[in-house]
Amino acid sequence: MNNYIIVCNEDKKDSNIVAKDIEEYIASKGGKARIVLRNLETMRNAIDVDDDTECVIVLGGDGSILRTVRGLYPALIPVVGVNMGHLGFLTQTEPSGVKPLIDRLFADDYTMDERMMLKGDIYHNGEIVDSDISLNDIVISRSGISRIVKLELYVNGELLDVYDADGVIVSTPTGSTAYNLSAGGPVVCPKTSLMLVTPISPHALTARSVVLSDTDELRVVLGEVRTAPKEGYITFDGQIGKTISPLDSIVIKKLDTPAKLIRVRQESFYEVLRDKIK
Repeated sequence: MNNYIIVCNEDKKDSNIVAKDIEEYIASKGGKARIVLRNLETMRNAIDVDDDTECVIVLGGDGSILRTVRGLYPALIPVVGVNMGHLGFLTQTEPSGVKPLIDRLFADDYTMDERMMLKGDIYHNGEIVDSDISLNDIVISRSGISRIVKLELYVNGELLDVYDADGVIVSTPTGSTAYNLSAGGPVVCPKTSLMLVTPISPHALTARSVVLSDTDELRVVLGEVRTAPKEGYITFDGQIGKTISPLDSIVIKKLDTPAKLIRVRQESFYEVLRDKIK
C-alpha cells in the first residue's frame, strides 16, 4: 500500500501532531497521504475518497473508526486505527507504534478482516422514510423520559416475541462487546456472521438474547409508548439518532458489503477480550 487518507479526530489530544508525523513518514517512504480533519460534528459527514486511495488510517478511538467506516460507505477501502482514545477494541496500535505499522502496510504484511454490517430501513405508514447503516449495532429504545415501550419483533415475517422494555439492541458480532455486552448479551467472535437481538431492561423473567442467521430479516414494530413524549428513538452505532412514532417499523438485515479492517496485531480476539474487558 502506498496511497493513504489519514482521518484525524481533532477532539483527541495530540492527534493533529500524530497525523502530520504520519503524513511526513509516508512521504519519506515514497508514498502519498492526505489528512482529513474531523470532529464530533463533521465525523458524521461522508468522506471524499481519491480513486487511488488504498487505505484509511484513523486517529481516534473505536467511535472514530465506526464513524469513518460509515463515512466511507459504499467504498470498500480498508481501515486501520491508531488508538487515541480509551478502550480501543478496533484499533491496532498506539501512537508510539505508528512507524512500524506504516512499514508493515507498505510491505503488505497484514491481515484483512471483513466485518459484517447492518442496514436499517425505517417505515412510516408502510413507506421507507429513512435508512442508515451500522458496524456495531442498531438500537430501538424509548425517547425522553418515557418509562417503557412495547416492541413487536418479527423474523422473516413470523412473530418472534413482544418486549415490554427500555428497548432492544440488534448487534453485529463486532458490536457484541459494546452495548450488547452491557445489556447482558453474549460475546461472539467478530469473524462470525450473525445478528444478536438483546432486550434492554425487559419487564419479564424469561426475556433473553436471540441469535439470528445473517440471512434473516428482522422487523421491529414500535407499539405502545406509555408516557410522553409518545415516540421512540433509533440510533445507529450510537451516533446517528432519529425519532420514530408508534406503529413505525424498522427492517434490519445484513448489509450487502462488509467493512474491511486491517489487522497487524498478533493477539487473538480472545486475548484482546481478556485485556480490554478484564
